[in-house]
Amino acid sequence: MSRYFYTVAVCIICLVSAKAQDVEPQKAEKFVQVSGIITDELFRPVQGVAVVSKKLRRGIISEESGIYSITSIPGDTIYFRALGYKRYHTIIPPSYNSKHCMVDIILEADTIPIEEVTILPWKTYGEFIRDMTKEQPVDPLEENMNENLASIYVAITSDANISVTPEAGFRYSQEQHFSSMATRGQYPVNNLLNPLAWSKFINSLKNGLLRNNPSKRPQAAKVVKKRKRNSKE
Repeated sequence: MSRYFYTVAVCIICLVSAKAQDVEPQKAEKFVQVSGIITDELFRPVQGVAVVSKKLRRGIISEESGIYSITSIPGDTIYFRALGYKRYHTIIPPSYNSKHCMVDIILEADTIPIEEVTILPWKTYGEFIRDMTKEQPVDPLEENMNENLASIYVAITSDANISVTPEAGFRYSQEQHFSSMATRGQYPVNNLLNPLAWSKFINSLKNGLLRNNPSKRPQAAKVVKKRKRNSKE
């Protein structure tokens, strides 16, 4: 009976010692607090970077200032992943004994430059040419407005003998500029003592400058509808 008791006791002691040997490495395991700042190539902080510990299977996200902090262990691999940047990883040395580890990360941009792409609402270039060269119907009101402007242009040029052209406007602006430059720092020009101005004024009086011309009331514009041509013609 005593021999049986001693045998059971020896087995229990062996099991307890083996269990203690298995638990001892877990108790001796050290944790390391890894922290730092994540920036890009221009040293600007990068936020939203996923920082993942491989062995502990934990992850965090970097802050707006690029600061991160994650718990790891010696011999662990830490991955850094962010949209638009290349993946990066760092390894904690197995013989690292300190409780804190400062690791600053610089991520490289992972972008592919492509050529300029122009998107058009046409399937082919032929459809684009056909739509661009197709005759568009003109609004009757717009056509009537253009005709009225043309008639006003003709009336001004025929009655006042003035050419309403870009060249005339440019010439007038140059004359005004030259006059302002010539009389700079002087008294303004007084045409009352200019005989050429008096002769021009007298000729204008003879041509009816101050004569009362009969005026007509403006009439409403009439919209003329054009008849459509038959395809047979």
